[in-house]
Amino acid sequence: MAGPLLGIRVLDLTQGVAGPYATKLLSDYGADVVKVERPDGGDPTRRVGPFPDDVPHLDRSGLFFELNSGKRSVTLNLAAATGRRILQRLAADADLVIESFRPGALARLGLDAARLEAINPAAALVQLSNYGQEGPYRDFELDDLGAYAMGGVLALTGGEGREPARIGLYAPLFLAGGVLATYTIGAVFGSRRTGRGERVDASLFEILASSMDRGGPNLVAYQYSGSLMTTRSASQLRNAMPNGVFRCTDGYVSITGQPQFFPRMARMIDRPDLAEDEAFLGRLDDPAFLPEVEPLLTDWLSRHSKREAMERGQAEGLPISALNTMEDVFADPHLHERDFFETVAQPAAGEVVMPGLPLRMSDTPGEIRAAPTLGQHTVEVLTAALGYSTQDVAVLRQRGVV
Repeated sequence: MAGPLLGIRVLDLTQGVAGPYATKLLSDYGADVVKVERPDGGDPTRRVGPFPDDVPHLDRSGLFFELNSGKRSVTLNLAAATGRRILQRLAADADLVIESFRPGALARLGLDAARLEAINPAAALVQLSNYGQEGPYRDFELDDLGAYAMGGVLALTGGEGREPARIGLYAPLFLAGGVLATYTIGAVFGSRRTGRGERVDASLFEILASSMDRGGPNLVAYQYSGSLMTTRSASQLRNAMPNGVFRCTDGYVSITGQPQFFPRMARMIDRPDLAEDEAFLGRLDDPAFLPEVEPLLTDWLSRHSKREAMERGQAEGLPISALNTMEDVFADPHLHERDFFETVAQPAAGEVVMPGLPLRMSDTPGEIRAAPTLGQHTVEVLTAALGYSTQDVAVLRQRGVV
């Protein structure tokens, strides 16, 4: 493949969502990612759906497909001394070692920063954990909702005076994975420039606290004013323009309402006369006028579909978007016109439609490829990279090492 990261060798010791998503992005853009998995089941996401026909199978998880496209899977029992020695040999040939074990676990496997420096001084080491390798929270547990909660994001969701609203499953972990991939590339190229491997201590807590998904701006607002940012519901009361989510005949649309947008909304709802009514326009900064303005919009929306409303509003320059279901996303004509979706032949599941690459490069575009079956490349990697024979690998498998 012709990806911009072609030639970069990654030893992937991550599992779950955030770490594998980061290495998946590296893989999609050309890096050779060798994913080390436990022989007795592999990455836990292999047991998480969706599955074709709702039949669970370690090699047919849709979540695993999305998180591990293009990687090579090697099974390795790291509880065995031979398995740990093989791990060190794999690390000796890598440009990047990235892991998401509990803090301290990598050292117990014989591959801490000092050992990696001894066998491969130029290799970057990225360690992802919940709260970082050091600190009072180091050994605390953390899930997707907890990451949002601890990072200050959850405090800004939901209605004013109400409990926070839960945000979509895995969202903060995918966000963290994207951030991690970006900085990991910097670590790799920094290591190449200096000849000394970078050491990266990556914390989910700190990524979420500093992210632009409400965490970072919230911290800045508190630093400067001593108070939190206003909630979305409170911001809707600053003027008389409808702002938020509204029902249509087949779902909902989201509208960004500001007084300067009212003439556009008026034309959308077939009331161009109001777009030039100075007496009407002069009251749009008064929140008390909202009960007279909002019914004009909701009545019109009650007779139109969400796509009709979006197309009519966007034609007038009004920021309005349909709230798509997953079915809507897969049928979206814009995404199909841009060839966003790609059909990938997965070894154990057949042809699967996958989301495409998020960035399009002209000369080194990258590629969405199949995710590996469990241990699919064990023989290939151990024979080609480490000099084992196929008979050697067979013996290692009999001994429970691979």
